[in-house]
Amino acid sequence: QVQLVESGGGLVQPGGSLRLSCAASGIIFSIYTMGWYRQAPGKQREFVAAITSSGTTTYADSVKGRFTISRDNAKNLVELQMNSLKPEDTAVYYCTVPRSDYWGKGTLVTVSS
Repeated sequence: QVQLVESGGGLVQPGGSLRLSCAASGIIFSIYTMGWYRQAPGKQREFVAAITSSGTTTYADSVKGRFTISRDNAKNLVELQMNSLKPEDTAVYYCTVPRSDYWGKGTLVTVSS
C-alpha cells in the first residue's frame, strides 16, 4: 500500500521560511519522479515543483528562485524548502507521484502577519 505523508506546514510571517517533508512508503521510491502541488482556498490545485529520479528539478514560475525541491532516496524522503514566503503561497501542499493516483493528505501552509 502506497503512503505519502506530508509534514512541516504551519503559520509563518511574510518573508519567512518553511521546510516541508514527505515520507513515502510502499513504492520503489528511487525510481519515481516526485512532486509537490498546492491548493489555495477557492482555487484549483496547481503544480509547484518536481524532481526526477536522477535529480532534475522543475518549478512553477511563481516559486522559482524561492523554493527548492530535494530528495533523499535512502530515506524515501522528498522535501520542499520554501524561502521568502508570500501571502499568496498560503495553501494546502500535497506530495504526489506525478501522473499517478498517489497523493498525500496535505499539509497547510499559512503565510500571514
